[in-house]
Amino acid sequence: MEYTVSAADLANIRLNEENEVKEILRNVAIILSTPKGSVPMDRSFGLDMSFLDKPMNVAKNMAVIPVREAIEEWEPRAVFKDMTLFFDPSSPGKLSFTVQIEIKAGDSA
Repeated sequence: MEYTVSAADLANIRLNEENEVKEILRNVAIILSTPKGSVPMDRSFGLDMSFLDKPMNVAKNMAVIPVREAIEEWEPRAVFKDMTLFFDPSSPGKLSFTVQIEIKAGDSA
């Protein structure tokens, strides 16, 4: 089954999640919202954000590989399927994206 995740999903997270699917979705949302280099004691954690401040078509091409690699490295129970970038008309200049993932068989509750 495929799920859609974005960094905005952090508003509804629980750190003591008992449901494995929700835990995986939470972990992916945390990866998507954490710039690489921003976590003390683990500077390699997070997402390479070098695609920020680029035109949308350039940003999408630059973002896909780092997003896929970060998910593969930090949440191996999730499989990257696709990514959608969009602009929010109410926030000019703000780029948002969602990621479609699939949870590996045998790893879901």
